[in-house]
Amino acid sequence: MPPDARIPMLDADDARAAAARVGVPESMADLSVFKVLLRHEDLAARVNGLLHQLLWNGTLDARLRELVIMRIGWCQGSMYEWTQHWRVARMLEIPEDDLVAVRDWKASDRLSRADRAVLAATDETLGAGAISTATWAELEATVPDEKARIEVVIAIANWSMFAQLLRSLEVPLEEGVDPWPPDGAVPEPARTPVRSELEL
Repeated sequence: MPPDARIPMLDADDARAAAARVGVPESMADLSVFKVLLRHEDLAARVNGLLHQLLWNGTLDARLRELVIMRIGWCQGSMYEWTQHWRVARMLEIPEDDLVAVRDWKASDRLSRADRAVLAATDETLGAGAISTATWAELEATVPDEKARIEVVIAIANWSMFAQLLRSLEVPLEEGVDPWPPDGAVPEPARTPVRSELEL
């Protein structure tokens, strides 16, 4: 049995009932993160709406989206995000070596110019809060669709939020899911949690 989150998860039946009341798909209600979020049904519905748009109705190439998500999961030390989207990305047939490459993407020769542009945009947003002029020019050159470029920005913001809420609420992986695939390597932020002044 996985450990519980800081806000206890709903059981499967209650999560599905809550999801049905606000139009969240049953498949989402079965995930640990929604078993927590569905304790705030209206918020869960709105979070799901953005996810649904980005995952199923988006313009951004799914490979680029998943590389962004994997990079965020790694940089922010979100075991849940890395693990869940490892599975999503593999279902999309993104090669394992390409996913592993996001850990140190600047040193990789596996990634395309577009891959590198979205990863640079991700790092800059995580580090400085915005995409630089030079990286935006790379996005314009490699992601020509204007809507897709907007989605790059929104995807970075959305999955950064998820990484933060997953860690802050200590949402556990679903039972039987192994963490940090494929090799169990753990990023530095996940090894050494930052202590707040309240803990000093």
